[in-house]
Amino acid sequence: MGITALAKELGLAKSTVHRLASTLVAEGFLEQDFKDGQYRLGLLLFTLGTSVRRSLNVSIQAKTVLDQLKEKTTENIHLSVLTHLDIVYLFTLESTHAIGIHNLLGMRRPAHCTAEGRAILAYSPTLTLQRITQAGLKAQTSKTITQTKPWLEKLESIRTSGIAFDEGECDPELRTLAAPVFDAQGNVIAAVSLAGPSSRLTKKAIRQLAPSVIEAARVISMRMGFTPDVT
Repeated sequence: MGITALAKELGLAKSTVHRLASTLVAEGFLEQDFKDGQYRLGLLLFTLGTSVRRSLNVSIQAKTVLDQLKEKTTENIHLSVLTHLDIVYLFTLESTHAIGIHNLLGMRRPAHCTAEGRAILAYSPTLTLQRITQAGLKAQTSKTITQTKPWLEKLESIRTSGIAFDEGECDPELRTLAAPVFDAQGNVIAAVSLAGPSSRLTKKAIRQLAPSVIEAARVISMRMGFTPDVT
């Protein structure tokens, strides 16, 4: 469509529509045909759509595995994905304990100080890590790591162990452990996590639960087509 047709469809002045269209072209949401000046949807929308479909697919593949993890551990179980500087909880199962945590479904939390975020970021491209550090590792509690060097060292330890821990860095009353989920191309796409109040999930307890979380993430990854490197 051209500017005139778009302006008529939207009920806006052509100058306003031209300014909006120029911005959307610059961001990749629209493309302009230089021969006739008309606009069409940009490839960025395809990328976003593919990302959403992938998130929905991993939720479907993960459900039974997460159900089993919850039955085994009786704790809060989550599946989350990275979106810009935050994680978003796509799937959540609540603990059967009388004392638990509130439902996190659909909530966003800073990626840099959550176990889920760091489980994903430990396997993310350098540019993603630069985006996080340039935005600032803002303190959420007194335990939050806010310096770049120790934060990157934490990610390195996660790559070694395959598990990420948050012991009060995002919420002072909460402990969380998370493991990464990969797709068929070996790209990290999500994180499986287990969370609960610090009063119940002691440091010893979360380390005992770590193998179960790692195994759940591994099974989901294989359902997504990931083939672990056994060499």
